[in-house]
Amino acid sequence: MAKDAKPAAEGAEAPKKSKKLLIIILAVVLVVVLAGGGAAFMLMKKGDHAEDDEEAAEETVKSKKKDKKKDAHAAPVFVNLDPFTVNLIPETGDQYLQVVLSLELDEALSEPLLKAQMPKIRNNITLLLSAKKASELLPKEGKEHLAEGLKDEINSVIEPPKKNKKGELIMPEGPVKSVLFTSFIIQ
Repeated sequence: MAKDAKPAAEGAEAPKKSKKLLIIILAVVLVVVLAGGGAAFMLMKKGDHAEDDEEAAEETVKSKKKDKKKDAHAAPVFVNLDPFTVNLIPETGDQYLQVVLSLELDEALSEPLLKAQMPKIRNNITLLLSAKKASELLPKEGKEHLAEGLKDEINSVIEPPKKNKKGELIMPEGPVKSVLFTSFIIQ
């Protein structure tokens, strides 16, 4: 009879072990499903965020303008533009201008706004450069005047001028602090 009692006792332990194993497997599956759902949620949230990058960048730039004075000692941010080669207004025959520009921005957050408008900026710069004469650009003052005109043109593309109550155009400050010439060749 002693032999019959042992198998019954072992049989009682077997269902307990299989229940524990079943609970552990269900817990692991539940954790994996929750982790997968969390990962899917985060990826979907990132996808929505990517679509709103331009709007968020604009809002961030506007809110950060107030903090410019606090960040006066921050490292400058420069963006290099591709070279421009244009025909100048002819004076003594065909003359060309090849110029490479670097833009100094007020903050790093302005760079996405600049890059989003780059085709329009390049078009306006090309039009502005091709409307110049070589004699206007040769003196130092001519180059400084050109740099100021380029800065105003780029800033007007990024932040268009607005009219006040009197109907006068008001130019916003814009993210471009200065335009620097890294190469300037007239032929």
